[in-house]
Amino acid sequence: MKILLWFVLLALSWPLALLALVLYPIIWLLLIPFRLLGITVNAVLDLVKSVITLPARLISR
Repeated sequence: MKILLWFVLLALSWPLALLALVLYPIIWLLLIPFRLLGITVNAVLDLVKSVITLPARLISR
């Protein structure tokens, strides 16, 4: 899907398409810490949820 959108952008405005082609890897690298932070926060929240619901799961067995 991304490649099709890039080809449409290339047909409409080739300088903007080339700029997007150059900036995409740089932006992707800059966003890696935020992805790692999101994965970490999600894992911590899952851990907290499992600790909170542990007594209810033990009682239901």
